[in-house]
Amino acid sequence: MRAVFQQELSSVQDGLVLISDLVLDAIRNASTAFNTADIALADQVISGDPAIDRLSIELDELSIQILARQGPVARDLRVVVGALRMSALLERMGDLARHLAQLTRRHYPEHVAPDALRDIFIEMAAQDIRTAELLNRLLRTQDLELAEQLIEDDARTDALHRSVFDAVLRADWTGTTEQTVDVTLATRFFERFGDQAVSIAKRAQYLSTGEWVMSRR
Repeated sequence: MRAVFQQELSSVQDGLVLISDLVLDAIRNASTAFNTADIALADQVISGDPAIDRLSIELDELSIQILARQGPVARDLRVVVGALRMSALLERMGDLARHLAQLTRRHYPEHVAPDALRDIFIEMAAQDIRTAELLNRLLRTQDLELAEQLIEDDARTDALHRSVFDAVLRADWTGTTEQTVDVTLATRFFERFGDQAVSIAKRAQYLSTGEWVMSRR
């Protein structure tokens, strides 16, 4: 019976990694589509999002079955309950990638971001891709140094997010109303992607230690 339980816990971990793989692909493609006005990539992200949703639901169902059948305690209970929350956070990250792709599609063949903000969004996209890569490695290895790195790196994403707001609020901003709204939405999507990853990183720390670990940030 214990062997079955351990196999189920392993399946939960494998499920999180699989969802993370899809989220990593989604943010890579959504970021590239956003910054290059590539509608084919944007459509790929949009059409791929239901797979993330489906895997998240399947993982949640497995976790609930484990809770009902096995009655886990201590660290095993933290793993199962943590997986439920991480699954939801990963699903939201997939949604954020889809939102970026939808913005790209709506503006095609033009870019969402005007030239004045292009470099900021390129850097923000690169930061989110790095975040997704670190998160994927964290879920594969449970290396808590990666969790701390994710938390520390989020400061840069936040700074880039603020710089977009600073730009659109300046007196010399010449963007249209639509551009102002959409770049504000876009920077929020990029920023929230990092926030969800930080939440997962903190839960990974909790799963390992049994305590909420304060970051150095």
